[in-house]
Amino acid sequence: MTLSDTYQLNNGEKIPVVGFGTWQTPDGEVAEKSVIAAIDAGYRHIDTAAIYKNEGSVGRGIANASVAREALFVTTKLWNDNVTYEQAAAAIDESLARLGLDYLDLYLIHWPNPERIRETIGYEKRNAEVWRAMEDAVTAGKIKSIGVSNFRPHHIDALLKTAKIVPAVNQLYINPSDQQEEVVAYNKAHGILTEAYSPLGRGELLEVPAIVEIAEKYGKSTAQVVLKWSLQKGYLPLPKSVTPSRIIENGQLFDFDLSDDELTAIDQLHGVGSLTRDPDTIDH
Repeated sequence: MTLSDTYQLNNGEKIPVVGFGTWQTPDGEVAEKSVIAAIDAGYRHIDTAAIYKNEGSVGRGIANASVAREALFVTTKLWNDNVTYEQAAAAIDESLARLGLDYLDLYLIHWPNPERIRETIGYEKRNAEVWRAMEDAVTAGKIKSIGVSNFRPHHIDALLKTAKIVPAVNQLYINPSDQQEEVVAYNKAHGILTEAYSPLGRGELLEVPAIVEIAEKYGKSTAQVVLKWSLQKGYLPLPKSVTPSRIIENGQLFDFDLSDDELTAIDQLHGVGSLTRDPDTIDH
């Protein structure tokens, strides 16, 4: 297995098994150079979002990279201020323009229940509206696959009442500290791939003694051990870095395997770091 190996999505499209995350990557030269460094290191899957405010720089990195656009898998996301069909349709075109791309490989609803619509139209109507715009963008050839992020089972159940296309992906805060087992099981039952953002947590996991011990055994970094855990659990991790050496290191995951006992030991680390926030009460 390598960084360019793929999972098959429920619509038949293929997605590279590790993605390069760009959350909190500063717009401008930093973002552009980190994307180029990731592609040079073998990553073929780049993840961004409208709210990251770096789509333009990510797009320049893709344009100046050493491989053709067709060899890459690019994801971006719909932000919470888009609540109608028309707003979502416009947001898709705006992201394409900022990225400088003719099509997106994957487009996600970033959050299921934005604060601004809870007391007005509600998440069921909002998500049905924006999903319809996303489905139409698939028909128009602007997007290959569509999915969701931070959705819980009740959000997806509501979406499926009107959706013509089943979400291909649910991107979640997943790492040993918060494994969201119920949501992961729901995704699996519905043929939805679980992508893991913040797969290293928010830094706390890299000093956990149990992970340090495993890393020393294999001569690997603690980050590599946690990312390997994610892969062996069947998730798609999205590590983020702007440091070339770390970008390379985070992709060197395919020359060792964790034992069942080691996977189980890491599974026991719930709560050692940060936990996800409730999408129905989060304040954005």
